[in-house]
Order: sequence, then C-alpha cells, then structure tokens
Amino acid sequence: MRILKRKVYYYLQHSFRKEGKTITREKYLGKEIPKNIEEIKKSLLEECKKAGIYAVLGKIKKAFFAEWRRYPVSAKEKVKEQIAIAFTYNTNAIEGSTITLEETAELLEHKMAPNKPLRDIEETQSHAKVFLEMIEHPEIISIPIILKWHKAVFERTKSDIAGRFRDYLVRVGDHVAPDWQDVKRLMNELIKFYSLNKARMHPVELAARIHYRFEKIHPFGDGNGRVGRLIMNSLLWQQNWPMLIIEFKKRKFYYRALQKGEDAFFNYFVRYYLRAHRGLLKRTK
Repeated sequence: MRILKRKVYYYLQHSFRKEGKTITREKYLGKEIPKNIEEIKKSLLEECKKAGIYAVLGKIKKAFFAEWRRYPVSAKEKVKEQIAIAFTYNTNAIEGSTITLEETAELLEHKMAPNKPLRDIEETQSHAKVFLEMIEHPEIISIPIILKWHKAVFERTKSDIAGRFRDYLVRVGDHVAPDWQDVKRLMNELIKFYSLNKARMHPVELAARIHYRFEKIHPFGDGNGRVGRLIMNSLLWQQNWPMLIIEFKKRKFYYRALQKGEDAFFNYFVRYYLRAHRGLLKRTK
C-alpha cells in the first residue's frame, strides 16, 4: 500500500533470491484490493517461478555454446551423428519400433541392417536422414515443412498417408483427436501461434507448447509423435538451444504429461529439460 496525495494505492509484491541477489517483482492492484486477489497472487508467483527457471535455462544455453565452440568441425559432425542415433532410436522406440539402440548405431554408422522388420529399418534410416537435414539446414516451421518431413520419414513404409493430413477420425488412448475436417484450420492456427510467439516467448516454453498443441491436433494418421518431436527440436536448435531427447524408458511420464493440460505439460517439459542438461552446468563449475 502506498499513499500519494492522501490517496491509497495498492500493490502486490513478491521477493525471491536469484544468483545471490534479492529480486522483487511488483504488480499494481489499483485503489482497492480486487476480489480476484488470490488469482493475481498465483499469477505473480508463477511469473517469479518462471524468472528463476529461465535464469537456470540461460546458464544451460551459455554452457552448451561454450562447450560446442571448443569442438573442431570434424568432432561436431560426429556429435551430430551420435545425437541422430540416440534421438532416432528413442523416438522410434516410443512408437513401437523393435530396433535397439545398438542396432540403430550399426545401421546408421555401418549400414548393417539387423534381423528386424523391414518397415522398422526403413523408418530408422529415413528418420535419421530427416533429422540431420533439419539441423544442418534449419527451416522456419510451416505446414509445407511439416508435410515434407512426414513424407520423407514414411513414404517408403506408409505411402498411402505419407505427407498428407488425415481425412478420418482417430483416437489416441482415451483422447479422441479433433474431427479431420478441422485439422487444416487447427494447423493454420498452430503456425499462427508460433509466428506470434517465436520472438516473445522463451524458446523452451514455445517448444513445449507447440509440441503439446501439435500432439493434441494429431494431424496425421500415423507418425504424429515422431514429427512432433522433430518440430520440437527444430524450434530449440534454430534458437541455439540444446535439443531434448524424450527417452523410451521414460515414455510413461511423457504420455502422462500429454494427457494433462498445456500448462501441466510445460511444467513437465521444463523439469525434464533441466534434468537432461544439468551435466552442462556441472562441467562449467
């Protein structure tokens, strides 16, 4: 509360520690305490929480680039290949591929195909190729790019649906995806959301929210998870942030988070991101 020229003005303040300093955030309430004061408190606390999280994320980005710059060009290429192997294995395994991590490495590095279904082999090769092209030649996310990636991953195994939005109803567990007649409109809205927020929303938050919305739309008959995770990592990489691999062994937590609301998924995503990259912070100490 502040008094100015005998008039009372109300403010809401919250202080927190950040890098050894006390930071105070303030929100003006007006000449009277509003009835929704509890909602305003919750909002202010959430803003302060995000500020603290984003500070840590900023350290991760700084540490990542300090480490990345030390690699010679040849070593960077090897690192990208290793990321492609890990990402391709995990993202395909989540969707039911029978190829192991070791088999993925043998297939992609030495062209040695395992005794596994041909579909799994071809989708592994196609996915890795799309992933490496995505990080070598970043492209602004758009509907044509999303369709191109889907077609490239599945044209040899699912030619009837590759590169095309679905024209039928699908169910994912207990979730019934939007009517197929709404898919194009919803995807246009998703791209608009991305365009409006890419310059003002934190890249990690934007990647999480785009991924959640894409998976809820479920625009393809199959392959939504793999394409959705490609989009997610493309958004991170384009903004010079380390990428995130959703591990197969932790898929239950990922599925559970997707079943909740968007804010809950963002909270899951940022916690996962912090845990996945905490090693970067340790190596800078």
